[in-house]
Parts: sequence; C-alpha cells; structure tokens
Amino acid sequence: MSLHAPHAPNSRSLDRLLPLLLLPVALIALGPVARLLLEGIGFGDGFTTRHLTTVLTRPSTGSALTHSLVTAGGGTVLSILIGGAFAYLVALTDLRGKGGLVFCLMVPMMIPPQITALAWMQMAGPSSTLLKILGLAPPLGSPQPLHSPGGIILLLGIQHASLVFLTLRAGLRMIPADLVEAARMSGAGPLRVWTQTVLPLSLPALIAGGAMAFVTALGNFGIPAMLGIPAGYATLPTLIYQRLVGMGPSVLPEVAVLALLIGGVAILGVLVSRSVLTRRRFGLVGLSGTPLALSLGAARRPVEITLWAFIFVILALPLLALLATSLIPAYGVTLTFGNATFDAWREVLVTQPVTRRAYGNSLMLATSAAAVLLALCLPLAWLMERRASRFSRLLDALIDLPYALPGVVLSIACILTFLNLPFTDLTLYGTIWIILMAYLARFFVVMLRPIQASIAQLDPAMEEAAASVGARVGRRLRDIVLPLAAPSAAAGAILVFLTAVNELTVSALLWSSGTETLGVVIYNLEDSGDTVMASALAMSIVLLIVVLMGLVQAGAHRFPKGVIPWQS
Repeated sequence: MSLHAPHAPNSRSLDRLLPLLLLPVALIALGPVARLLLEGIGFGDGFTTRHLTTVLTRPSTGSALTHSLVTAGGGTVLSILIGGAFAYLVALTDLRGKGGLVFCLMVPMMIPPQITALAWMQMAGPSSTLLKILGLAPPLGSPQPLHSPGGIILLLGIQHASLVFLTLRAGLRMIPADLVEAARMSGAGPLRVWTQTVLPLSLPALIAGGAMAFVTALGNFGIPAMLGIPAGYATLPTLIYQRLVGMGPSVLPEVAVLALLIGGVAILGVLVSRSVLTRRRFGLVGLSGTPLALSLGAARRPVEITLWAFIFVILALPLLALLATSLIPAYGVTLTFGNATFDAWREVLVTQPVTRRAYGNSLMLATSAAAVLLALCLPLAWLMERRASRFSRLLDALIDLPYALPGVVLSIACILTFLNLPFTDLTLYGTIWIILMAYLARFFVVMLRPIQASIAQLDPAMEEAAASVGARVGRRLRDIVLPLAAPSAAAGAILVFLTAVNELTVSALLWSSGTETLGVVIYNLEDSGDTVMASALAMSIVLLIVVLMGLVQAGAHRFPKGVIPWQS
C-alpha cells in the first residue's frame, strides 16, 4: 500500500482530467456529425420539416437514391466475388507468390477512384490510345461503354474488393487448422472442406467485409462523378455535389437532408449486417496448428495463371492505357514511337502552378493528419484503456461514425460546423484548414483502433512497477507504452497517410482556389477536357503511391506480422 499511496492523487487528478482530454476529441470527431443532424431537422428555423419534405418529395432525390442503391449493391456483390475468391485461395491453399498477389490486389484500393475511372476510360471506348495502337478501337462516335450504371458497378466492385479480401482473410486466420485437418482426415476433399467447414465458419467475416464495401461504395464520389455525370446518371453523392455547386438560399439545409439520407442508408446497411452476424456468430479460438494450406494439386498452375491474368486485366491494362494517353501530343492522336512525348508530364509537374500546389497541399494534409492523429491517439488510447469511464465508453462506441458515414456526408457536416466558428466572426470554409479538420474526423478511428488494440494487450504490471519507483505518467508513456505500441501506431500512420494523400470524396466539396488537392485537380482537368494532362498527373500519383507502398513493404520485416495490411 505504501508504494502506491504517493501516486493516488496523481491517479485521481487523471480521472478528473479525463473528460477534459476527451472533450476536444469528441468535438473534432463527432461535432460535425451532430451539427449535420441539427441542420437536417431544421434546428435553426425552429425544428421545421420544410426542408426535409421538400427534398424527399423531389423526383430527383428518389431517382438518385435508387441509382445509389443499384450501383452500391451491384458493386458490393462484385467486390464479394473478387475479394472472396482471392481471400479463400490466398489464405487456404498452397498458391505460390501470395505476397505479390496480395500487394497487387491492394493497389486499386490505394489508387484514388477518379484515377481508376480515368484509367478505365482510357482503356475502353473510341478514343482509347491503347486500343488504337492495337487496332481494336471502335469507330469514332461510338458511345463510351463505361458511361453507364454497369460501368460504375464494375469499377466500384474492383475498387472495394480489397476491403472484402482483408476482412475475410482475417476471419479465415481465426479458423482452427485442427478443425479443417479433422475434416480432411475423415476423407473430405478440398471442395467439401470449403463448402461444409470453411464457408460456414467464414461467412460472418464475408458479411462484414461486404457491409464495409457497401458503405464505401455508397459514398464513393469519384467513380460515379466521372462515369455517371456525362451519362446523366446521378447518385446521391453526385446530386449533392451538383446542388452545392449550384448554390442557392436553402442549399445547405437541403444538402444536409440529402447527406442524412445517405448516412441513414449506410447505417441501415451496417445494422442489417450486424443483425445477420449476431445470428451467425461462432466461438472460434484461433489457429491451433499450422496455417491452412489445402493442396490444389494439378490445378495450382492454372489457378495461378488465372489470378495473375485477372490482376493484369484490372490493374496493368488500365494503367498502361493511362500511360499511353499521357504520352500523346494531343487527345485522339494515335501513339507512335515518333510522336511520343513527355510534354504533358512537364506541363503538369513543372509548368502548371495549380498541380504543384495540389501536390504540396495533398502531401501537407496527409502528413499533418497522420502526425496530429498520432499525437492525439497514443495518450487517448492509453487513457481510454487504463482510465475507462462512462464518457470514454460512449465516445469509444461513437468514434467509428465519421468513418462509417460516406465522405460526402462528412464534407457537408464540416461545412455546416466550420462555416462560422462559435462566438467569433471567423470561418474555416474556403481555407485548407477545413480539409484538415475533415481528415482528422474521417481518419481518427483508422489511427485509434490499432493503437487501442496494442495497448489492451500490454500488461499493466509494467506500468505499475514503474509508478512504484516514482515514474510519472509522462515518463511511463514515453518509456513503456510508446515503444511497445510503436509498431501499431506506425501502421495506423501509414494507412492514414496513404489514404489521405489521394482523397477526393471529402475534399471535393471543401476545396477552393489555392486549396486544391490532387484528386480535385484530376477531376477538374478531365471535366474540362484536358484528358492528356489529367492522365499524366494521374500516372505520377500512381507511381508515387506504388513507390510509397513498396518502401513500406521493404521495411515490413521491422513490423509485427499483420501490421502491414497487404503483408501476407
């Protein structure tokens, strides 16, 4: 007792300070969402339903909602098929080159959706440089096949397949190998083992991954904007964008209602998936033997060829088409060795001030978001774990909301929150700081959860021993908690940076002249008809992302297994 008595006041003071430390975090992460809810129910006008009724009764709202459900639902089904097939084959079989397959499958998720759409548009259609080189281009004047609901569904499915893959692979790793071995020893072949043992046990993880893909597809702006707007096919995110660009006296309350509609559909999808998961929950205890490696036998080589051919089609071909377009002197010209030029690259990366500024803005925002969240989440995760309270448990339950909601919803929430700062005449709208605040809210949980899980596994006895010899809280955090939680913190920072550096969905509604991000500039270039320059900028970003992912992969041996998402 005497050893701990001197530190009791310190402990009590921490308990009193906890709400003060959690309050700013709650305001950053949940304040915009709360403000959006108030605007949607007409708080400023005395709780009126006028805006709600006006928006929900418009034919355009019903049409956009239907289009969103069709494209998000179709994209989710395709993501489940692609991600599920890869997860089962990579996690359960004796495939060779699993690391390369996983890395390549993760690249589409890391590439901005507007770049994905741009690359695929350069691979298909009458103006495709790649098809012209091969002599396969359709006649001029033929429609672009991707400017359709089918094109949106195809690219949403490819873009979000990695979410299903990661979730399902994590669930497959929890299936006891001994259970599968028992089925095999009973005479069950690989197909029967999968259908009767592995599939039922992994279904909860597959449903969870599908729910993540649905929510993400529902809020995706880049792909529906690039493919849907030219075809007059509006989804809820693109409808919000068009309404906000058009402005008007009641635009903010009305887009708030649309944003709440997207958020309501997203939350409903999550609740349905959780309900299904609750009924299909199994008490797995994790791997109890060697990792699963069902032999494919003579089918291994054909399966490997099929998987790599699929990767080539969904990743290499679109990027080759994008690269070819970036090298032509003018859009529509057939690429030859004689006319290939890097003029568009030079114009975009050296001459144009807007693209240089966008590179600086994106790198600054991504680095700042990762650094600020790292500084916030390390002590916060420790406090929430070691000094849990009713307030901290409530915050922990709600902290996922800004990430679960579509990015366009969060954008509207931030506009409403920071348009006029409380008790001042200041505004963050039109500045780069509103984008940073949106990134902090959006990616807060991405940083917090890995650190939280790491600290939960630490034995408190180490900290108690340090406290017993006089170490204060700051030193315990610095010398004990920080070194042990550093790998998970680094993983969170990597994910935040890679996601934020190519973000468009949030920043599309928040940027202004001087605060453009890379995603915004690519969309604007393509929208204005500068396709060659847009392709050059897009390829430079792809190269940047692949190099960053490669550097992370090169240092993967320094991290615990599983910290790097695409590490097999």
